[in-house]
Amino acid sequence: MEKKTDSPWRFDTQCVHAGEATDSDTGAIRKPIHMANSFELPTDVEEILEVFSWDNLDKFQYTREHSPTPRSLEERLAVLEGSEDCIVAASGMGAISATLFTLLSAGDHIVAPEICYTGSQGLFCNHLPRFGVNVSLVDSTVIEDVEAAVTPETKIVYIETPGNPLVSISDIKAIAEIAHRAGALLLVDSTWSGLYTQKPLDLGADIVLHSATKYLNGHGDALGGAVMGEKKLLGEIREAGIVHLGACISPFNAWLIMRGLVTLPLRMKQHSENAMKVAEFLQKQDKVRSVKFPGLPTTPGFEIASRQMSGFSGMINFSLDLELLENFEFVKNLKLIKHAVSLGHDQSLLIYVPTIFFFDDMVVLSDEKKQKYERMLGEGFYRFSVGLEDADDIIADLSQAIAAVS
Repeated sequence: MEKKTDSPWRFDTQCVHAGEATDSDTGAIRKPIHMANSFELPTDVEEILEVFSWDNLDKFQYTREHSPTPRSLEERLAVLEGSEDCIVAASGMGAISATLFTLLSAGDHIVAPEICYTGSQGLFCNHLPRFGVNVSLVDSTVIEDVEAAVTPETKIVYIETPGNPLVSISDIKAIAEIAHRAGALLLVDSTWSGLYTQKPLDLGADIVLHSATKYLNGHGDALGGAVMGEKKLLGEIREAGIVHLGACISPFNAWLIMRGLVTLPLRMKQHSENAMKVAEFLQKQDKVRSVKFPGLPTTPGFEIASRQMSGFSGMINFSLDLELLENFEFVKNLKLIKHAVSLGHDQSLLIYVPTIFFFDDMVVLSDEKKQKYERMLGEGFYRFSVGLEDADDIIADLSQAIAAVS
């Protein structure tokens, strides 16, 4: 795949300048937000054909197809991920759904993680099978399981790494080789890496997906998703998945995410540094049953994460040695950390997931696999998005809340 490497600027500089330009009408040093949903068409036949060509993304006619502000965001993200092109969508699930519904047909086969983001899990377990797509769910951290699941009908191998919600690490390079030997595409949901810490395309992935709602935006105030990869393939996804399924992003949300990307390198360094300090603190607490963080040598996948990531991002999975209801007392005693869904915000966010709820309502697994994870997880676990506050303040809040239930 041809990479966008023609600029002499480094990643941090591209976060500020890629896709940006001085406004030709006013001289403003930032592009304006174009909230229009329709654009005046030329009257010349050749020019009209240019506007309606999927090869020409600098001409606009209707915002569901694409429009100036989302296109600026796409240009920036393509440069940052090192891809030929990018499509932005209304949400992370919009990006994932648009991609899968474009690339898969009845009779095709996909290999996907048995534990992953609940929205993706719903697609794999409920909706794709309804449309005749065969799905094999595997533990993608085990290379042998991925290889054993691949068949001649496999069109896609799909992984999350780091994986939601267990911070599982999958070997992108090894799985890419398995997928490509079978003539399949490797899709990597790289949301938890924050883009800054991981480059799946360099490791052999064909498509990279992000929920831009999370680290890319970073401020908890906009929804968005992104698909990055080869231009021709993305052209198909743009037409079938974005236009026909309607998963287009709002120009205002695109602008908010564009603004958030300016500080991405600074934020990801702080998220990673804070999370490492918090993970090391949790590891030393008697009441902590388990801690998983890619930067801890005790976490499964640490060696792979050290090899394929330049930083470990800000997500921690941990559990406390408490009875079920005591976990809610712990949450109640937190003063700084917010009990809330989502991740990658400036604020520290934590959500408690009881194991019984996780398997009854969120994950579809065989009884044997459920038992394996129940032994691992105990009564339940915390998905912790470590924010940008002072690490000592985050640790103090955890410490006093643990003490309150001890």
